[in-house]
Amino acid sequence: MAERIAEEKVNEIRQAVEIVDVIGDYVQLKKQGRNYFGLCPFHGENSPSFSVSPEKQIYHCFGCGAGGNVFSFLMDIDGLSFQEAAVKLADRSNIELKLEGTASGKNPQLPEGSKQMIEAHELLRKFYHHLLVNTKEGQEALEYLLNRGFTQDSIDTFQIGYSLPSWDFAVKLLEKRGFSLDLISKAGLVIQRENDGTYFDRFRNRIMFPILDHQGNTIAFSGRALGGEEPKYLNSPETQIFNKSKILYNFHLARGVIRKQQQAVLFEGFADVISANRAGVENGVATMGTSLTEEHISLLKRNVQAVTICYDSDRAGIEAAFRASNMLSKAGFAIRVATMPDGMDPDDFIKVHGEEKFRNDIIGSSATLMAFKLIYYRRGKNLQNEGDRLQYIEEVLKEISTLDKAVEKDLYLRQLANEFSLSLDALAQQLNQLVHASGPKRQNQPRAESKPVSYARKSELKPAYHTAERRMIFHMMRDADVAYKVQEMLAGSTLNIDEHQAIITYLFAYYEKGHDPDPSAFLNYLLDNKLKRVVADIEMMPLNEEISDQELSDYIKQVLNYQKMLKIKEKMAEQKQAERQNDFLRAAAIATEIIQLRKTL
Repeated sequence: MAERIAEEKVNEIRQAVEIVDVIGDYVQLKKQGRNYFGLCPFHGENSPSFSVSPEKQIYHCFGCGAGGNVFSFLMDIDGLSFQEAAVKLADRSNIELKLEGTASGKNPQLPEGSKQMIEAHELLRKFYHHLLVNTKEGQEALEYLLNRGFTQDSIDTFQIGYSLPSWDFAVKLLEKRGFSLDLISKAGLVIQRENDGTYFDRFRNRIMFPILDHQGNTIAFSGRALGGEEPKYLNSPETQIFNKSKILYNFHLARGVIRKQQQAVLFEGFADVISANRAGVENGVATMGTSLTEEHISLLKRNVQAVTICYDSDRAGIEAAFRASNMLSKAGFAIRVATMPDGMDPDDFIKVHGEEKFRNDIIGSSATLMAFKLIYYRRGKNLQNEGDRLQYIEEVLKEISTLDKAVEKDLYLRQLANEFSLSLDALAQQLNQLVHASGPKRQNQPRAESKPVSYARKSELKPAYHTAERRMIFHMMRDADVAYKVQEMLAGSTLNIDEHQAIITYLFAYYEKGHDPDPSAFLNYLLDNKLKRVVADIEMMPLNEEISDQELSDYIKQVLNYQKMLKIKEKMAEQKQAERQNDFLRAAAIATEIIQLRKTL
């Protein structure tokens, strides 16, 4: 269970940080009037609809509805828990943060053993990097990397290091720093000998690539041999902090770029990610020596809607790209596939053809999913052979039958007809047979090539009662007396919008605990992200701080009148039902009730 942060400390952190500065690290902001505007980092857009208020210390996107305070921003953009966001902001503001029940604020949500494993990995990462870039022992490894096209910037960005040829460098270092040898053995950093129970380093005389989790914690290593040693790459085993099926390499660095561009590039290995990053493709991630998993897809789904797959061009790479594309397509992603000349991986291509051609000719010219599948089904077939040709046409028709858009179906049917001099009508007839044979599509089946959702600024007029409720909440969050006056005037009635009613219920509880009116602090009190977004949206309303009794009465009237109108509609339906049943006495009585209700409007 995550450790609790004292409320006074949360308020101290919130008051010490400037939300514009924090968000400005992720979003390019420009001042317009009293607020700052930029392109929303949570969805793709061309016109700025993301607003930050330094006065209210909140943000809100008028396009996708994202909103909250500085804590919720870091939680959403970096995938942090509240405690992790608080630790990050406290470090930024030089505020000492000791969590209740623990001496350390780092990774408060993790079990103690996992924290120590991460700390051991972090320590070695720093030492390995120092050995590579600053010592004579690491000179050979550094020259090897530079000769392979690595730059000093990429070495620093990815914290690449070097492990000494010593059998016990890590053993002695970690033991000296107080780490249990049993624990660091379970962490995969050292290995215990069976004959005498002593320990030795897992990684020796290797270039070290640290593996970081999605919060930026070092959790594993991959060590590349400098000479001809085997294996060429030696990887950390899976441990309680490292699970290959859940980790995407470089995700912690790429997340911001991925969200801004609404596009992720998926590579097969971390070396390709590093090379691509050097070529200016900063939204690259990679699986860790395993096939794409549902956990990987779930992580991507929370951050992006479009993925470009860029795997090796050998047989294994193309098969892996085909499997990954099908999984991503079923999950509703818009898919493109970048293909390279035979036998090349991204690192090879960049070395031979340069960074610009990789960006433009490979990533920039990636094929649609269907175009990639046309290439895939051609592999190993002699299309001059009648049997192979018919098999290819049948496979392609099956793929075309899964497309949602009529224009796409027509395009690829015509391509088939033209290439093999076939009748378009015959192909269309066979396609229809396949569609009917497969049965009706599920209603909510994801589209294979669906476009990223496009959000427009919401400017539609809301009903009077809806606006009245929002304006009341605006003032209730600023003045507890107004809040209790509203409670009294409602006299047991509830607000018409469920989210609004939930917000004022939380607000009354917030005041009952003795908190002072403060919308930004109230956002921390709310646990529901949807309610936080509604509050942030309400906070951005351009209203005067003061409210008169007459204004408040008008808002209450709008709220209650809507409920009365609903009651009148209900009574009118009852009246018609009574008339249909020839119960005219009951119909007359209901008509009298309707008249009385209308008088109260």
